[in-house]
Amino acid sequence: MTCQQQHRYDPEFESLPHDQSKFNGRHKCAGCAYETGYSLGLAKAPSINIDFKSLPNSQAGAVRHRSVQAAFAKGYLDGVLASY
Repeated sequence: MTCQQQHRYDPEFESLPHDQSKFNGRHKCAGCAYETGYSLGLAKAPSINIDFKSLPNSQAGAVRHRSVQAAFAKGYLDGVLASY
């Protein structure tokens, strides 16, 4: 499946590092990774994990070739901070 959400064009994702590693979520949507991390952070999940295969693909806009690990981690941190 391919991500169709507007977050693909959010300029905030342009600050994430580039990553095209085939082992680390290549061509997966960094926006969806961020949202997954954010949800877990908001819930203050004590154990976090991301399944790259579950993320939709995306080759569009600001999320193109961006690190899904960095997006997930940023989302988790932002979610934890928002929970206070």
